Amino acid sequence: MVEAAVKAPATNRWLQLVAGIVCMVAAANIQYSWTLFVPEIVSTRGWTRASVQVAFTVFVVVQTWLTPIEGYFIDKYGPRVMVLVGGVFTGLSWVLNSYAESLTALYVAAAVGGIGVGCVYATCVNAALKWFPDRRGLAVGLTAAGYGSGTVLTILPIAAMIKTSGYQETFFTFGLIQGAVILLAAGFLRAPSKTEVVYSSTVAQSRRDYTLGEALRTPVFWIMLTLFILTVSGGLMAVAQLGVIAEDLGVKHINVDLYFFAMAALPFALMLDRILNGFSRPFFGWISDHIGREKTMFFAFAMEGIGIVALGTFGHNPWAFIILSGVVFLAWGEVYSLFSATAADTFGSKHIGKIYGMLYTAKGFAALLVPLANILMEATGTWTTVLYTVAAMDLTAAFGALFVLRPMLARHHRLNAEAAAAAASTTREVPA
Repeated sequence: MVEAAVKAPATNRWLQLVAGIVCMVAAANIQYSWTLFVPEIVSTRGWTRASVQVAFTVFVVVQTWLTPIEGYFIDKYGPRVMVLVGGVFTGLSWVLNSYAESLTALYVAAAVGGIGVGCVYATCVNAALKWFPDRRGLAVGLTAAGYGSGTVLTILPIAAMIKTSGYQETFFTFGLIQGAVILLAAGFLRAPSKTEVVYSSTVAQSRRDYTLGEALRTPVFWIMLTLFILTVSGGLMAVAQLGVIAEDLGVKHINVDLYFFAMAALPFALMLDRILNGFSRPFFGWISDHIGREKTMFFAFAMEGIGIVALGTFGHNPWAFIILSGVVFLAWGEVYSLFSATAADTFGSKHIGKIYGMLYTAKGFAALLVPLANILMEATGTWTTVLYTVAAMDLTAAFGALFVLRPMLARHHRLNAEAAAAAASTTREVPA
């Protein structure tokens, strides 16, 4: 492959990474703390659980399916403007939730949150991919970790405030806080220049920048999208339904004794899950920088599938519920670092905002399965059917990554290298 001439990366890129992580932490509550509000909303308003969970689906669908459009605006206006807009919408979403007295209002607030978090998430991941092509797995993993584990410090305060002040006041207060933090961190963001990046020496990376249209015409894009949908479904269902699953398995209010203090199984599981979910993103991203994306995918996806089967089998025990839900989140969180890094490796970084935006719509498709999980559970009377179905999807993706995606990517990079070599040869043969 033809190497581009570059300068050493600027130390300023680490400030960019930290600012992006702070933004992601502040935006994380809308998705990852939602499960704490659902029982209180159902109890206060008398709405059905399934109808309330539609708001979660609306949020995820809006967040993901608008990402390609947001990618276009990232390239046009830069990261700072996009994150400022995202901060306003992210804070506004929970303020609107605090006043929502109808399901329609709840759904509108969810859509506003989807726009806000989409702007923040897409921009910060885009920035990590562009600033760190030599360490894409690690950099985007750390950025995504901010989103995956950003609520670890707010789970207990939010749960306590819901109990003492009600869910409406909690929505309002934390909405203002998270919006303000994003606005402050956005001021540090900027895009890198062409001379501030270096490429990886261990992972095959395209030196050709594909346009969105060119990427969509490659079979490898659609294979990645399919694998993304298969793997993201299980973790997304667990995020939205973990509190419900804990209640149905009979472990939600059971205290586990840690010798120096006791805590109910659900909040303890949520705290552990946030930590492991965040840890998995830079950890598996770092591994993929060294052994390759597809091998890492196989290991992680297989772990998730096995963990979900075990959760359905042994989850009635509170300790097993805590540990196995942690395994599921550990193996699931890495999808957001591996697929984004793989997309940039495959299609270049110039148009990665739009290209990964299209790939990220996998999360929106998977979100449509969240309400279906409730319907399937009610039809069968057990969560086991749901969990086994999702586990089968994860295992299918694991083998697909190793035996389908890996050879396709090898061929993709080989053809790019041959085309680049042919172009260079032609250039040398043209008389001066």
